Amino acid sequence: MTGDVPPIRLLLADDHPVVRAGLRAVLDTEADFRVVAEAESAERAVELAAAEPVDVVLMDLQFGAGRMHGAEATAAISARDGAPRVLVLTTYDTDADILAAVEAGASGYLLKDAPPEELAAAVRTAAAGQSALAPAVAHRLMDRMRAPGEALSRRELEVLGLVADGLSNLQISKRLFLSQATVKSHLVHIFAKLDVESRTAAVSAATARGMLRR
Repeated sequence: MTGDVPPIRLLLADDHPVVRAGLRAVLDTEADFRVVAEAESAERAVELAAAEPVDVVLMDLQFGAGRMHGAEATAAISARDGAPRVLVLTTYDTDADILAAVEAGASGYLLKDAPPEELAAAVRTAAAGQSALAPAVAHRLMDRMRAPGEALSRRELEVLGLVADGLSNLQISKRLFLSQATVKSHLVHIFAKLDVESRTAAVSAATARGMLRR
């Protein structure tokens, strides 16, 4: 770092201490970065992002069963005035995960296998207020734009994800605060877009196309 340019202050949010340690080791090699805080949960990340002087939050998506999801934390952080930028750093590149993060306000989406130089560039891009997307993620979003009639909406992906978890229409309606008729309508649209005739086939097709996690 040269001159009086202040460093980019970072918050690392991941439930695995080894992952955080690895990230810190990589980021500490960059002269213009400074890791100022770490969070082992999404809830803690939201607290620290509001309490600490942070420019960019590196946010995982999964923090364990029953814990706040990274996309929820991203939305909570991004909703504040003057909030830090959130760069999602995860192992998942499905439509469901990408859309949840982007719609929550993430400034970028990177995969954990990204090389150090790509991670550093993404952090600087996010800090500058621009979008930083992994090539694979950008490709998936472009595919959705090219064939919008075949792409599942965020809500449709939510419904199908719960179908994959084994929930009934009634259980899905209660989980998403929808009527059962609305759930059925979403499933009709899902079946049509995926060209299938059953719940099992829909889950299988969506998983094969990278829309849902395997």
